[in-house]
Amino acid sequence: MNEPFKAYLYVGLGSALGGIARFWLAGLIGWRFHPTIGVLFVNVTGSFLIGLIAGLTSARSAPVTRWFLMIGVMGGYTTFSSFSLQTLELMQKGEWAGATANAGASLIFCLVGVWLGFLLGQLFQR
Repeated sequence: MNEPFKAYLYVGLGSALGGIARFWLAGLIGWRFHPTIGVLFVNVTGSFLIGLIAGLTSARSAPVTRWFLMIGVMGGYTTFSSFSLQTLELMQKGEWAGATANAGASLIFCLVGVWLGFLLGQLFQR
């Protein structure tokens, strides 16, 4: 199997799995609490996990793992497009405090998530 085809195959399979996980988990948490909480949870955990994977691997040492997990699974799992749409809908309803809180919390918690995941991945490398 040639290299470009293999990369697309791994990314495609990973994306399908990540999308299913996102749909299930965001829906479950959104149903229990609030839809924006479900999306926020997925974005934060996705940021943490992609940081962890990045900390555990390198582009040179594990291209298949990175294609499948980082680009595929995590790309299908994280939902910044959904986050953006929900924030816009809150703004359109005039819920400026909710829109600001959603945007601020997503930015802060996702950056902290990716940082903590990366640190944890680096610890496992030692």
